[in-house]
Amino acid sequence: MWPFICQFIEKLFRETIEPAVRGANNHLSTFSFTKIDIGHQPLRINGVKVYTENVDKRQIILDLQISFVGNCEIDLEIKRYFCRAGVKSIQIHGTMRVILEPLIGDMPLVGALSLFFLRKPLLEINWTGLTNLLDVPGLNGLSDTIILDIISNYLVLPNRITVPLVSEVQIAQLRFPIPKGVLRIHFIEAQDLEGKDTYLKGIVKGKSDPYGIIRVGNQIFQSKVIKENLNPKWNEVYEALVYEHPGQELEIELFDEDPDKDDFLGSLMIDLIEVEKERLLDEWFTLDEVSKGKLHLKLEWLTLMPTAENLDKVLTSIRADKDQANDGLSSALLILYLDSARNLPVSYILLGA
Repeated sequence: MWPFICQFIEKLFRETIEPAVRGANNHLSTFSFTKIDIGHQPLRINGVKVYTENVDKRQIILDLQISFVGNCEIDLEIKRYFCRAGVKSIQIHGTMRVILEPLIGDMPLVGALSLFFLRKPLLEINWTGLTNLLDVPGLNGLSDTIILDIISNYLVLPNRITVPLVSEVQIAQLRFPIPKGVLRIHFIEAQDLEGKDTYLKGIVKGKSDPYGIIRVGNQIFQSKVIKENLNPKWNEVYEALVYEHPGQELEIELFDEDPDKDDFLGSLMIDLIEVEKERLLDEWFTLDEVSKGKLHLKLEWLTLMPTAENLDKVLTSIRADKDQANDGLSSALLILYLDSARNLPVSYILLGA
């Protein structure tokens, strides 16, 4: 299948990624791929998980542990600035979800195929001519890491690739499904964090300047920094849309802010199935990957209702909680589908002699 997968990837680059890059920045309006060769080494599937519970009977959900290490040749240029760059090799490792839906009674039995990563995959790209690309006006603030994050997030939920297999399938509803719920994250406080700042060449240990990075899919939040404190209190609230469960997780990393490189203070991974089941979790969680430290979180699972009959009750509840009153918490969700346009004005391009 690999040669045909490569044909699909090339089509995806030219028809989807190239226009998206051109529209992202005025300086990239002449961006194009001049060559796309993914290579002969196919990706490996190291494991498959099939979900049998909490799944709609008209769909099949698979999680694939994929690994791709390939020598490829991807060339790109920005004609406006006579700039050329390319990619020599790509590595990508992560969990890709594949959803087969809707199941139908005629061949090919599946109406469409949806692909996406549940969380940011590990991505490494070996560039050629990256310095040429970063010399383009408007792009000189970018870095290799930022570019990798942009590409990774494009592959992560809620972004998805949907391939229709039959003509009558409702492709828009599959590409842009209604969220399963909203996760309200009260990022409250931490205790007994590691002191990373040192003085007198490391002889005296000081405190830390902790902050948190919170991720749900490609939704990312960053807390404020609390200066010189091993028991910081943030008392911040974030809201994230949840599109897939089982499978999606809340990821939290704590760091100590430093002038050069921020030090790691611990992490957490929380399965959202547990939050949905409990509806409300208010707990102290022990931080992973470090010797000490705890994080206090309050997590609320909010279900979407199709009518507004409970809206007044929700608004009253938000106003009644003094701690939440000024946090701009949501009471409803507006979903807007941009379907089509008609009778747009014609634009003309004047060409010089």
